[in-house]
Amino acid sequence: MAASYKKLWKLLIDKDMKKKDLEELAGISHYTINKLNHGANVTTDILEKICDALDCTMDDIMEFVPEKKG
Repeated sequence: MAASYKKLWKLLIDKDMKKKDLEELAGISHYTINKLNHGANVTTDILEKICDALDCTMDDIMEFVPEKKG
């Protein structure tokens, strides 16, 4: 299973926010945003900061999807 953060990007659009706004609001680095953008693993501490900043739950920003084979 792989993590997908498409829900996070949609939520940012719905809130009329840019990734840079999220960096500042959640106190996370550009490097972390880049990791999220590429579906890489991040710590639950990072996800908690994002959820606190956006007043949402982890279900609102991510989901697990089957990894592509081949």
